[in-house]
Amino acid sequence: METEIKYPLPPFTMETALQKVQMAEDAWNSKDPKKVAQAYTIDSEWRNRTLFINGRKEIEAFLTEKWKKEKNYKLKKELWGFRENRIAVRFEYEYQIENGEWFRAYGNELWEFDKNGLMQKRFASINDLAIETEDRKFT
Repeated sequence: METEIKYPLPPFTMETALQKVQMAEDAWNSKDPKKVAQAYTIDSEWRNRTLFINGRKEIEAFLTEKWKKEKNYKLKKELWGFRENRIAVRFEYEYQIENGEWFRAYGNELWEFDKNGLMQKRFASINDLAIETEDRKFT
């Protein structure tokens, strides 16, 4: 099997860390679970809120269900810091649930990459805030 590589590779510079964050934002905004899962190692470890998710198959299943419930999803990520093979990100996203109610989620993620640039660990702390339609930032 050919080795998977996801550029840019660690150790990160300011330029490559910013590029990695933008690539993640673009992938998540595609709302394509398979595409997003390809950025992670086969055995990637996640903590997402109170869930523990392991491996691409679980990541893809989780994201499939997430985007069935979270309509009109729009995300913005911001580089918070980086070192060697790790990146810290601040983010917020908005979504609408089935009854039409809008939410904005705020959070932080800690990422760790393998030598081939695939994310092997993702720890996300996320809080949701109900918002009015007119309070949306990401339209």
